[in-house]
Amino acid sequence: MTVHSSDGIGIANLPNQRHKIVAKRGAHFTIMVVGESGLGKTTLINTLFSTELSSAKNYNRRHHKQLDKLTEVEIIKAELEEKQFKVKLTVIDTPGFGDYVNNRDSWSPIVDFIDDQHEAYMIQEQQPQRSEKSDLRVHACLYFIRPTGHTLKPLDIEIMKRLGTRVNLIPVIAKADTLTQNDLFTFKQRIRDVIAAQNIRIYQPPIEVDDEASAEHARILAEAMPFSIIGSTEDVQTPDGRVVKGREYLWGVAEVENENHCDFRKLRSLLIRTFMLDLISTPRRQMETRKYGERKVKKFNNPKFQEEEEQLRRRFTEQVKAEESRFRQWEQHLITERDRLNKDLELAHSTIKSLEAELDNLQVGYGRGSGRR
Repeated sequence: MTVHSSDGIGIANLPNQRHKIVAKRGAHFTIMVVGESGLGKTTLINTLFSTELSSAKNYNRRHHKQLDKLTEVEIIKAELEEKQFKVKLTVIDTPGFGDYVNNRDSWSPIVDFIDDQHEAYMIQEQQPQRSEKSDLRVHACLYFIRPTGHTLKPLDIEIMKRLGTRVNLIPVIAKADTLTQNDLFTFKQRIRDVIAAQNIRIYQPPIEVDDEASAEHARILAEAMPFSIIGSTEDVQTPDGRVVKGREYLWGVAEVENENHCDFRKLRSLLIRTFMLDLISTPRRQMETRKYGERKVKKFNNPKFQEEEEQLRRRFTEQVKAEESRFRQWEQHLITERDRLNKDLELAHSTIKSLEAELDNLQVGYGRGSGRR
């Protein structure tokens, strides 16, 4: 039944009520950045949100940490406010990924972290008290591709396959200002071909068929993937006198927000301005290989600890050998000491016997002398 009234009954105010609730509560957005060191992940995040969420990495410290040969997971939290609307932002960085000669299973800590956060959230959802939940599920993952100009490396393919089934994967070409426009176009096409051939899942913005302008914008963003990115938080002056965010070279200025130079504005529109809500509310595609509520399979031979386990085994073996050598030396010393004491004892016995013989001789001689008298 449809009720007609000049003023209505107030159903149309429901979006306004929802807007007040959301505006008061704010939002929570978690973004993960994955890629080799030196590709500008920290710089891009700072550029995206126009603030210094994370300071520049100390490369000397990075080289020292490479001795560990482990991919780490670092969590950075911040609260951003714009026009009285607050967003609790969580940035998850993965230092150490892809920085070694042997990068086998270097993706395991990243994949394990994503799976663990999903499982932790599911456990909280099953509890009677769910008023305060800790949610670190990844809403979007930026995967940084090194601008080689060739194609994706085997390591890129392996981790993108695993990330694509767990999170909203968004591939980006880092430091796009190091490639010419023709090389960048060819590089993008090669990456798209590999993504299609390897069945790698990447995030596709939803297309609203009833809104032609929005649908066209979504198609433009989808066709631009992988996004070519230039990151910079520094203000530079262009030849025509404008002050922009970018990088200054001898040949000119590479502008961050110039769509003729890179796809930064498209990436920002996808992540923040247009499709952030969809990234947050998209049903999680995580845990495809495991049913809901099924316990995570424990890996008894975790690859990231195999080398450390081998080192501990070698160290234990060396210590055992050293202790055995010390015991043998001590045993040999005891045998030598025993032999010396036995010889001393034998010498003492022979001395005693000789003394007893001399005593007997003296007694015999004394007895004969007394008999003659």
